Amino acid sequence: MVKYFLGQSVLRSSWDQVFAAFWQRYPNPYSKHVLTEDIVHREVTPDQKLLSRRLLTKTNRMPRWAERLFPANVAHSVYILEDSIVDPQNQTMTTFTWNINHAEVVEERCVYCVNSDNSGWTEIRREAWVSSSLFGVSRAVQEFGLARFKSNVTKTMKGFEYILAKLQGEAPSKTLVETAKEAKEKAKETALAATEKAKDLANKAATKQQQQQQLL
Repeated sequence: MVKYFLGQSVLRSSWDQVFAAFWQRYPNPYSKHVLTEDIVHREVTPDQKLLSRRLLTKTNRMPRWAERLFPANVAHSVYILEDSIVDPQNQTMTTFTWNINHAEVVEERCVYCVNSDNSGWTEIRREAWVSSSLFGVSRAVQEFGLARFKSNVTKTMKGFEYILAKLQGEAPSKTLVETAKEAKEKAKETALAATEKAKDLANKAATKQQQQQQLL
């Protein structure tokens, strides 16, 4: 049985901006699992549509219980083909992606179009199908694949927003790692300041006590 996903997202940027950002998404702080990307084919059709095919390599760790069933290169990485059709006249971009060397097959279809409620925003309609033919564990592999796919969608949207902010000259929002690092550094500074203040108060108290003893 195939696991199915249907979702819709909105980017608060115009279709032209999203189209430009799509080709510049990698690298970004949320795409560290993307190792390589290569354009293997590109053409413009007579009706002025842009057709492209890209090959991407991503890390794709399988659950521990499944890793021992496959060679390391299959268990830890995956090759993905991405076909895209860009129709600038109607301002739509449709992408089809699927992996070609993994125990689970994830097929995704995305349509990028102008948001019906706000022409300055872009809507992304996303569908995905997760399947596996592994005897005895196919259901578990599909459940794991669907959960990971949903997590990756969140990272994809955050990465998109990060690149859009950079392209528009804005300061990209900080990643969770950056925020945590800053909080840790600030905590260290606060602790150090508190320690120095405690030492200063202790020295003052000791000096005052010595002065009192001298008067006695």
